[in-house]
Amino acid sequence: MATIKQTLDEILSLDGAMCAAVVDSTSGMMLGSAGTGVDLEVAAAGNTEVVRAKLKTMKALGLNDLIEDILITLGKQYHIIRPSSRQEGVFVYLVLDKARSNLAMARRKVQDAEKEMMF
Repeated sequence: MATIKQTLDEILSLDGAMCAAVVDSTSGMMLGSAGTGVDLEVAAAGNTEVVRAKLKTMKALGLNDLIEDILITLGKQYHIIRPSSRQEGVFVYLVLDKARSNLAMARRKVQDAEKEMMF
């Protein structure tokens, strides 16, 4: 098992990783963060709204399923939001430089790291 800091350090070892955070989606507050490139306080709060909106939409559609991850593709960056499979109300957020990263590897690394994280 890994601490939040160890988890973030592991995620940031990815090629192209810029910054990452672990966020409490009930409050929008960060439980931990690392790296630079975007204002993670603003991103944590904003992406909390993204997760809430998706969950609300899934409920309205009658979808009985879980979010594995949410991918936002920008011109120069990938943003990955991965709700924790072990701790309800928590998600991992990662920002990648699109030109220097491998999206498939990043999704896998976030998935593996999240499963090992202690809360």
